[in-house]
Parts: sequence; structure tokens; C-alpha cells
Amino acid sequence: MQNKTSLITGAGQGIGRAIAQEFVRRGGGHVVVADLDADNGAETVRLLEGLGGTATFVQVDLRNGDQVVQMVHDAADAAGGLDVLVNNAGITDTLLQGQTTIESLTLDTWTAVMDVNLKAMWMATKAAAPLLRASTRNPAVVNAGSVAGMTGYPEHPAYCVSKAAVLQLTRVAAIDLAPDIRVNAFCPATTDTPMRRQFIEAADDKEALDRFLTASHLIPRAGSVEEVANVAAFLAGDESTFLTGTTVAVDGGSLAWRGSHA
Repeated sequence: MQNKTSLITGAGQGIGRAIAQEFVRRGGGHVVVADLDADNGAETVRLLEGLGGTATFVQVDLRNGDQVVQMVHDAADAAGGLDVLVNNAGITDTLLQGQTTIESLTLDTWTAVMDVNLKAMWMATKAAAPLLRASTRNPAVVNAGSVAGMTGYPEHPAYCVSKAAVLQLTRVAAIDLAPDIRVNAFCPATTDTPMRRQFIEAADDKEALDRFLTASHLIPRAGSVEEVANVAAFLAGDESTFLTGTTVAVDGGSLAWRGSHA
């Protein structure tokens, strides 16, 4: 990541913040922190500067296509170009509507999840492509997928569908942008993020839900944001320059277990 300029969406907390911190630890140059929450974004900038990094915050509502495009151009202006785009931001059905099924899911929830998790990812990649092509530092796009896009999960229909589409977007973007820009995705299983904690806190039986969320993990716990960030940094950096169009599961063995019980 030495001296690479990066734009990371959803970097105000959780996995996005951890990725930003890992980029700085690996010698990354200017990191542009994009998030809807200005307070969280400012805190991430403060943490990055505390690590010796250079960072700028850009506020963006990823449901708004014009703001997505403006975010990319503002990031490039602030950082003096762009070498890495990390499409990390995402939302779930449960945060918007509570537990849902195909039958109870509302159109508003479906649209919001698709706008943030999928449409914004495509629009950011499209806007960033000319800027990344101008880079001489092995430019890359890294997308946040999910194990939920590789297998079914109950009560998250919009989220699961959006993350499955992210994996296909990753493949077709890698084809269309080759050989200039590499495009890969990381796919976490249950990870200890503020979003996960909020989900558990809203449950009637918090301990039972926590056990359920990690029941398929062969490593019997939630992943840490740092463990996921290490993979994202690898995909963005110069140690993975022969990888494109692929997905890396960061799942504690969840897919291996689920596959054996299919």
C-alpha cells in the first residue's frame, strides 16, 4: 500500500474504519474516508492521523447517485488522484425494517438496500475507472461481499440478493476493466461490528441470537474487523497483483460447514 491514495466508503466505523487503519499501517498515502455520518467520519480521520496517516472526510448519501459520483471526484481532488477504491459500505434489511421475509419485505427497504449495496458500488466504480486507469501504482477496486451472497440466510432477503449481485458485479467489472484495473471482493461471515451489535441488542434473546449468528463457524466466534481488514488490504496492495475477478471468504470456515450440511 506504499503511498497509494484510497477512497473507502462506509469508513466511519466497523470494517471500513479498520480497513482505513490497516492501509495507513501498511504505508498507505492519502485515505479519503466516505460516510453518511459526519461524526463517525471525523473520528476515523482523527484515528488515521494519530497513526501518522493523511486523511480527508467526504460526507455522502450512497442512495443518491449524484452524490456518489461527486464523492469520487472530491476524493481524487483531495488526494491528488486515486489508486484504490474500496466499496465497503452496506446496510441490511433488519436495520431498516427489522426481521423480514420475501413476503414481509417492503419495496422501500428493498430499494434502499439495493441502492446502497449495489447501485452505489457500480456508480462509484464507473466514476473511478478513468481515475484509476491514470494510476501507475497497480490500481485496484475492492468490493465488500458477504457469505450471505454465497449461501442463503433467513430473514435478510434484500441483503442476501444484493450481496450475491455484488459478486457478479465484481466478476464483470474485472473483465471489463482488465488489464488496467484489478477488481476483487472479500466476503465476511459474522463479524464483530457496530451493525452486528445493534442487531443483537434489538433481539429478545440476545445470547441465542449471538449463538445462531456464529453457529456455522468452524472457528467458534465472530470474526474481528481487523481480520477482515487484513484481507481487504491484501487485495488492494502489491502482493496480490495476479488476482482479479475473484472472491475471498473471510468466514471462519462457515462455507465449508454449510456445504457439508447442504
